[in-house]
Amino acid sequence: MRTAPTCPRCRGPLSPPIPGWSAWTCGVHGDVSPLQPPRRPCRESLEAVRAVARVPIWVPWPLPPGWLVTGFADAGDERTGASAVAVALSGPAPLGGSADLVIVAEEPGIGLGSSFAGLPGPDPGDGFGVSAPAAKVEIDGHPVSMWAVGADTAAFAGEALANWLWAVLWPSSAGVLMLEQLSLRDLREDELDLPYGALCPRLEA
Repeated sequence: MRTAPTCPRCRGPLSPPIPGWSAWTCGVHGDVSPLQPPRRPCRESLEAVRAVARVPIWVPWPLPPGWLVTGFADAGDERTGASAVAVALSGPAPLGGSADLVIVAEEPGIGLGSSFAGLPGPDPGDGFGVSAPAAKVEIDGHPVSMWAVGADTAAFAGEALANWLWAVLWPSSAGVLMLEQLSLRDLREDELDLPYGALCPRLEA
């Protein structure tokens, strides 16, 4: 497992802040919010993310049958808090085999969700919201539209509570899971008895 912060967009190395300049810097993407090493799937990791999260920590609840929470990731540091949070889940794919799902909440311009989706920019891009939504999730009883944005995987993007909301699934055929209109809960506010599994390798990429 990597041990140093990396760029949330390209996973490249960062130059740490220096006196007179408080930002972490990527040689490709400039000043970024540092992506911390992935956190193992356990209650202690959730509490650590809760302590720094400026954005929701989304998890589908109830979980799809057989699915487990398989790790957390956050971008930010102790000075700024986390401007992006990812929750990984793994379980049986609807069409057979196993699947992974990463749900990201982030402030605009961070780029963590788009990196999982394989997009070049930090946000969903010009096509976002132009056509009819491909799926919907439910938050506090209200439907939230999600648009298909991925090129090589099943990736969906929407907006919730003034932040980007991403859902990225592997393999791409697992995208049919989004047709079930998952209900999302914010782990900053809800105490849920989450089942945990092994760390999802998607968070280590």
